[in-house]
Amino acid sequence: MKICFLGLGNLPVLAQEFSQHGVGGEEVQHCLLAKALRARGHIVSMVVADYGQPDAASWDGITVYKAYAFAAGLPIFRFAHPRWTGVWAALRRADAEVYYVSCAGMHLGLLAMFCARYRRGLVFRMAHDSDAKPQELIIPHWRDKKLYGYGLRRTDVVLAQSENQRVGMLANYGVASRVAGMLVDSGAVVGTLAERTGGVLWVNNLRQFKRPDLAMDLAVLLPDCEFDMIGGLQTGFESIFAQTQQRAAELPQVRFWGRVPYQDIGPYYGQARVFVNTSDTEGFPNSFLQAWVRGTPVVSFFDPDGLIEREGLGFRATTIDEMAAKVNRLVNEPELWHEVSQRCLRFMAQRYADDTVLVDYLSAFAAAIQKRHSGVEARLAGRA
Repeated sequence: MKICFLGLGNLPVLAQEFSQHGVGGEEVQHCLLAKALRARGHIVSMVVADYGQPDAASWDGITVYKAYAFAAGLPIFRFAHPRWTGVWAALRRADAEVYYVSCAGMHLGLLAMFCARYRRGLVFRMAHDSDAKPQELIIPHWRDKKLYGYGLRRTDVVLAQSENQRVGMLANYGVASRVAGMLVDSGAVVGTLAERTGGVLWVNNLRQFKRPDLAMDLAVLLPDCEFDMIGGLQTGFESIFAQTQQRAAELPQVRFWGRVPYQDIGPYYGQARVFVNTSDTEGFPNSFLQAWVRGTPVVSFFDPDGLIEREGLGFRATTIDEMAAKVNRLVNEPELWHEVSQRCLRFMAQRYADDTVLVDYLSAFAAAIQKRHSGVEARLAGRA
């Protein structure tokens, strides 16, 4: 199949020479999925932002077309040009059979119009629980929310990260979806508890709902545990970055690393004894998979579909005091840590091997292509 990914922020994950730019979990997922598909013989391309790279350059066999620079254009008018025009022009150059996009936003609407105009397949995957909840969408503009809703109704296949998202999408938008797994880097180094030099690890973009303040509160409750915090400066959330940096400097056991390129972050998960997540809301964090594949237990307020508790991959907590108690147990009870770590490794081997996860995506791409072909054939038959 000829598959194109629309992900404006993908290049810093795909190309190490651009790794100084920030990334999120979906950029990681796009690139892992694209590489896995390319390795199995599919023709894969991406539409990304203009970071100064040449157009139609290739990394790992994936051809990359640039749409527009993030700062290009005049306010108000730049929605039409260069953003709309730039995205459509890059999509045309990619000339794929099926296009894939994730995360609620205006780009789903723009892509839906493109795929309807040129009769191409369209697959969308939710990236956050709020993507299925109209009143909680993380989309700032009314116009972009309308474009997202427009795109949802015209997508050939909608994928969810969890059963909770699937149910929410059907209840709130009347759109059917199917749950698809996520990919994770393979070949991770797995260390024993004695070999690990880290303590507690927190990794997230520094935004309010990620609650870095609670991670700091946790460090205060656990003064004997070393903490590593990773998170880059986000536009519009500069004060949160400054506050986190300042509080970290006041706590002797906390190391705040700021932004760490995706290519360099793996060892942090491998050296940690426990990974913690303090977010108010999530989708299905990539960080959970990166921890589990290295045998690192997770303690989190958020538990997608009850997975952590059901599979014994760490602990779910409801308060910061409860989180501190459960982190403390994992750090100081070697037998418990080893038991949970081994469950994490077995779970990842059984459920998150590339070939297992790819089944859902290959099925979705094929279904989207077939749906568009069937629609063309029906129209031609009607004219005849």
